[in-house]
Parts: sequence; C-alpha cells; structure tokens
Amino acid sequence: FGFDVIHGLRTILPVPLALAASWDPGVAEAAQAVAAAEARAIGLHWTFAPMVDIARDARWGRMIEGAGEDPVLGAAMAAAQVRGFQGDYIGAPGRVIAGPKHFAGYGAAFGGRDYDEAEISDNELWNLYLPPFKAAIEAGAGNVMSAYMALNGVPASGNRWLLADVLRDALGFEGWVVTDAGAAADLETHHYAADLRDAAVRALDAGIDMEMAPPFGEAAFATLPQALEAGRITEAQLDTAVRRVLEAKLRMGLFEAPYVDLSAAAATLAAPAHREVARVAAERSAVLLENRDGLLPLTRETGSIAVIGPLADGARDTAGPWVFAQDDAETVTVLAGIRAVVGNATRVDYSPGVTLPARLHKSIFEDDIHPQARRVVVDDDTEIAHAVRLASAAEVAVLVLGEAQVMIGEHASRSSFDLPGRQQELLEAVLATGTPTVLLIMTGRPVDLKGAEPAARMMIWYPGTRGGEAVANLLFGAAVPGGKLPYAWPRNIGQVPLPYAHLRSHKPDWAEERYWNEANGPLYPFGYGLSYTSFSYSGLNLSAERIAPGETLEVSVEVTNTGPVAGDEVVQLYIHQRYGTAARPVRELKGFERVTLAPGETRVVRFTLGPDDLSYWSAATRDRVQDESRFDLWVGGDSTATLSAAFEVRA
Repeated sequence: FGFDVIHGLRTILPVPLALAASWDPGVAEAAQAVAAAEARAIGLHWTFAPMVDIARDARWGRMIEGAGEDPVLGAAMAAAQVRGFQGDYIGAPGRVIAGPKHFAGYGAAFGGRDYDEAEISDNELWNLYLPPFKAAIEAGAGNVMSAYMALNGVPASGNRWLLADVLRDALGFEGWVVTDAGAAADLETHHYAADLRDAAVRALDAGIDMEMAPPFGEAAFATLPQALEAGRITEAQLDTAVRRVLEAKLRMGLFEAPYVDLSAAAATLAAPAHREVARVAAERSAVLLENRDGLLPLTRETGSIAVIGPLADGARDTAGPWVFAQDDAETVTVLAGIRAVVGNATRVDYSPGVTLPARLHKSIFEDDIHPQARRVVVDDDTEIAHAVRLASAAEVAVLVLGEAQVMIGEHASRSSFDLPGRQQELLEAVLATGTPTVLLIMTGRPVDLKGAEPAARMMIWYPGTRGGEAVANLLFGAAVPGGKLPYAWPRNIGQVPLPYAHLRSHKPDWAEERYWNEANGPLYPFGYGLSYTSFSYSGLNLSAERIAPGETLEVSVEVTNTGPVAGDEVVQLYIHQRYGTAARPVRELKGFERVTLAPGETRVVRFTLGPDDLSYWSAATRDRVQDESRFDLWVGGDSTATLSAAFEVRA
C-alpha cells in the first residue's frame, strides 16, 4: 500500500534538496511524477513523501530530503511535489497519494540531532515551519505524517493542539494522519504515556488515524481493542479513523483493481523517458559555486583528465540515500559520464584517492542500501600518492568529494561539516600539483570548503540514475549550470543556524562583528549560483508607490544575458517591512522565476505582491495581520541583490 519513494523507485532522480536547488517547481513536479508512475506500476498507492520540513542546521542529516531554509521556496516545492505524486486528483492513473511530513517542526531538532525535541515559538511555527504544509494541503495532499519529536514538550504524535487545532482546523486538512514508524509507541518512550495502551489512546485522541508499525517492538494500536473494552476510547473514534483510511483506499481503486500487471510494470520501470527526466533534473539542479579563471566549461579537446575521489565511480553514492530498488548497473557515475562524453580522444585516468571511513554508529539502513561488501577500501597513503601522480600528468583534474550516501539522511546527523576521512588531505595534495582542478561536491548539505580556493567548484548533490551523464554535460558545456542554493552556506559549523531571513536586532551595524575571530556572513548566500554566462538587472518598476491594505502591487524588472552563451537565471524578489506589530526579517523571499535567455536577450520578468505576501502571523495580535508600513524591495540573482525600490501600505 505505502512505501518510502522519496526521489525515485527504479529511476532515481536527484535528491529533494537538489530539486529545490533548481528553483523550478516544474522540475520537481516532473521528477515526482516519474517516481509516482513507477511506484504505482509495482502496486504501491501511497508514498511517505514529500518531506517539507524547513531546515536551517547543516548538521541535520535529513536536510537532504527537504527544500532548504526558506518557507516560500519550500512551499512552492511542496506543492509541486504533491502535484507530481498525485496528479490532478487522488486516484489519477499512474499516481500515488502524497504524504507530506513530518508534522511539524521536525527540522528544528536540538543540535541538528535527528529525532531530538524542538522548541519553536509560535512566530516561527506559523511563519516558517507551517507554510510548506499549508501549500501541500492546498495542492490536495491526501495524507500527512506526524513527527517523531516533541514540540515544545509535547510529542507531536500525541499533540491534539497540533494535529486537530492546527492541522485540521487552521490548515483545513481532510485526509488521514499516519505516525512515522513507531511514533505512537514512542509516546511511552517519551515518558509521555504510561504504557503502550495509554500511548495508543493518546495518539488516537490527538488525531492519529493510522499507526505506522515500529520496525522493532510492539505496535501501540494493537492495544486499541483493549482500550475500547475498558472505555478509554469510543467506537465513533475508531469509525472516524478507519473511514479516513478506507476512503483513501477506495479512491485509489484498491478494492476494484488490487493486482499488478507485471508486463506493464516492467515497461514502466524501463521507460527511457523517465531516465531523460532524471538527466534534465540533475542538470538543472547543479549549482556552480566558483569558476576559477574561467576553467569551465572544459573543452572536448582536452588531452588528458584525471578523475579523482572516492565518490567518482560509486553507483550507490551517485544515487544517494533513500533508494531501495535502483539498478546499479544502469546508474551513470561521474567517471562513466566523463568517459562517455570525451570518448577515446582524451585519456581519462582514475583514482579513488582515499577510502571513506565507516560511521562510528552503523546506519539503521546500511544493510538495505549500502552493503558493507560494496565498499572500496584502499591504502590511503599509496592512493593519495597515486592521485597526485595522475593529477600532475593531466591537463585537468576533476575531484569528486563529499559524503557517502550512508553518511546522510535519517539517523545520519553530524557534529561537524568537514570532508570525512582524509579527503581534505587529498584535496590539498591535488591542488598543490598546480594542475587546473574542478571540485565536484557530492552531498546534500554544506561542507567545509577550506583550502579549495584554487579550484572551480560545483555542487552536484546526489544526482541520481543519469547523474554522471548530466555532470559531464555540465563540465563540457552541453548544459549550462543555473541552479541556486536553497540555503545559506556557512563558513564554519559554529555559525549554524545562519538564516538569511534574520531580524535586525540590537546594533545591526555590528552584524559583521558578532564573532570576532572570522567573517560573520555565509561563504555563499541563500539563492546564490553562477553560470557560464552573466546577467544584468535594470528597469525595476512598481505599479504604485503606495497601496491600501488588501490591494496588490505589480513589480517588473528587465533581465539581460550579457554573456556569450545561453543560460538560465533565477530572478528573485525580496522585501523588508520597516515597522509593524512585530519585527520582521531583514529580507524575505516573496517571488522567483527561472528564465532562459539567449546571449544579448532581455526579458521583462513580472511579479505580483498580494495581501498574503505582505501579511504574517504576529505574536502581538496572536493572528495573521497586514500592517500599514513602509517596505523595501530588492530584485536580483540571490539574497544579497542590490537593485531596490520602496513602497508603502497605507489606508
């Protein structure tokens, strides 16, 4: 009936955070439509996705499953993925029910430690963490999954205020609510419920309709017959929960057509069109961070390339975490992609360079998706020396570094963001050869890039089944990078959380002096990403200098491709409210559009700011408000955009 189809089943798409980096909801929708088609073909009708938790802490392993730090980008990606999974209605052919998760605030875990509690103010809950869920529900999501953790001291899966007052009454959710695996039984583990039966009663009372059984131990809902007999629950409560689940199964056609057509399933899983969607998504998700000395794109006439790194030729790592049914044999690694593009005319040498270390604590998924027997183990000293020889003899070195897929995802938080193992030593040794170097970063969160300054740098995420082909196209200019970061990239792990949308607070002029020992801002700002071309902005125009509450403002800007090749720019609009019933962040994303421009082409990009964009939940009024105020507005290619205007909202 249901399963974790997070970013693909047989065809593996880029990880969800990568899809968000495309800043293109159409890419996310197309990707999850492929995932849905393959899942439905083998008899699945429901996916435990998308994860729509906002994440502002790079230590948290599940950051990779969401859309980053911003509620507007997160909401757009949440809605797009729900549309991709479900289609136009629940029960649509080739689609599955979407289950946005984890309700709510799971991404705010203390210290970035997965499963830990979260203390979230009402201001942050309503303005930051709930908007993606609201968007997913408005897109028609049929299911919502509750979170493992305690929110402000009350476990989410036993929190009636959260699941009834907020989810159903305020957000208007009408589907069924399922716990994360074992989260109902966990009410006893939390020392919130007296025993397993009490846990079941409190979960049902709170609004849980279905318990996802724990992977270990006893299911709490197995005790519900005893609770009914003891008078702790009513038949009406059970009827409500059962009806919601059966209605979903009925709408999905499980009672009329419960069986799978095996020949049709095989054709769907092998569909070439699905692999093409994966390739395009990987190309559009990559983020060019630096292009030192204009090294990229490489020329196909390059005589020799040294491909180096423990992630350069690993099919499992190319696919990423949260995959269970992929075909390793058809996964294109970075090494394979480069060799296919350059052919026999270019010598391509390869060295893994180092062995990635095993985790201190084994992943709960390791036996399923990362068998220990598949790890390539080398003598690091010998292999680093080998890598240096290859780099020294090559015209270009391509380093593929980052985290093995088992190092990220659920049960995979880290207390640091350095490159695991001896990858930093490998990086510095290769750069010391003086050979022009491209650093490809394969992970799903920021990592420490100290010492990487001489290299061109591109974030390729875990790019999926056709990832190596997509990366090769990007390296050699057949595709042009246009992705943007869905989070601010910290310089140091001690900076997190480092949201771009922070308050001005006390002494804002000293904002760059909060830490005395290094620069305070991010290494790369939210929304940042380069291209092989360049863009200029001009002609910012507002339809009015003043609007009344409830009215809309039209914004237009001219964007020109000033470089030599066609490319994509993500045009971003930010605002700041100067004063009101509560203090507002220094900048907030309110609109974005990805556009493709030919060399010399100018496009007018338009945005509409309506009452929803100019209002927020205020802790002062305990409600959503639209203040009369003065607003600053910026448009540009990232959150540090300088082209600005101002307007007022006044009755």
